[in-house]
Parts: sequence; structure tokens; C-alpha cells
Amino acid sequence: MTFSILARDPQTGAIGGAAATGSLCVGGWVLRGDAKAGMSASQGAAPSTFWGEDVLARMRDGTDAADAVSRVTSADRGRDYRQLSALDLSGGTGTFCGLSNEPEKGSRSFDGGIASGNMLAAAGVLDAMADAFLSTGGALDARLLAAVRAAERQGGDFRGLLSAALLVLHPDHPPLTLRIDHHPSDPVSALEDLHRRATTGDYARWAEQVPVLSDRERILD
Repeated sequence: MTFSILARDPQTGAIGGAAATGSLCVGGWVLRGDAKAGMSASQGAAPSTFWGEDVLARMRDGTDAADAVSRVTSADRGRDYRQLSALDLSGGTGTFCGLSNEPEKGSRSFDGGIASGNMLAAAGVLDAMADAFLSTGGALDARLLAAVRAAERQGGDFRGLLSAALLVLHPDHPPLTLRIDHHPSDPVSALEDLHRRATTGDYARWAEQVPVLSDRERILD
């Protein structure tokens, strides 16, 4: 019921993810991030928010993404109805997709990231996400938004879309966590508009004073 992408920018140290679905509140259900661990996307017919948190905890302790996903998913008797992807800080990826999730379903790893989905309109949705991310220039947040837009144009979730979300963690900027929890016609455009408002103008200037990982005491002079 969801498609998502997780990626990192080795030049800046930023990590992030984006997702969209034909149901409500995709950001709260799917995306998790920890600047000291990596990113996760927990989705599927009966998604486990525990999976998203547990895989980050294992990566924070030094487990790579593939091993972390394997350990988290193997002990859950409801695993057939869930899907999990993870990205560690070195760019390694891990993925699991339960057999009872509806097709099209699967994942595609690429250099520095992973695209995953289920209930997809076509298998090409995953390739569209990955290819758009890799071919788009600029900051990580813009590349993630381009990937979600490309997936939507390829058909996205076969039911259509109701919600979309973006989460980016950057050592030199405040967390960027944007959610469109319900939009009846075009949540991706609504997310793009919210992103523009959050990264320009008075709001963006105000955010320059917020403490960040690289400067925990930052204020405006």
C-alpha cells in the first residue's frame, strides 16, 4: 500500500527518506530516522512501527542494515504481512517483503539508497524512483521529492494517493520532517508546496537559529 525511498548524501552527511500511499498518515507510519544510525521505512499490509524503531536501534549499535533487517524481521510471526527497508550510515541497505503483501511489490537497492513498495501499479515504479533520484541534482530533499514524483507518474500505488511525507536529517540543518496526512487529490503536490514554504522565506530564516548536530548551541548573532 506504500512506496518509499531512503538515501544518503555522502558529500554533506545528510540522510533522508520520502514516502507516499493510498491510505492516511504515511509519514507517521512509515518513515523513521536517527542521525547516529540511519533510516528505515516500515510498511506493508499490516506495518510494524516497532520494526522501524528496532532496526534503527540495531544499526545504532553497529549492525549493518542487511543484518539488522534480518534480525528484526525473522522473529515476528506476522512478518508475511509486513515490509521493511533500512539504510545505514555507510550506505548499506537491507530489505524484507512478506509474501502476503499485494503485488506489485519489492525493493531496488542503488548506490547510496533503496526504493521499496507494495500494491504498486507496475514494477517500474521502483526503477522510476531510483532513476529519478540518481539523475536529479541538488540537495537531498529535492532529489527525494523528485523520486516520489517520478513514482507517482509511473502509477505509484494502484489505488491512487492520499498522503505523502519527507524526512531529512542533516548535520548542519534542523530536521526537516514534512507530512501531508490527507489530501484527496494530489498529496505529492501538496508536499512539494509545503517543502517550498519550509525552505524559503521567513520560516527558513527563523530555522537558521535552531541548534543542530554540528552546533548544539547555535543562535542568531
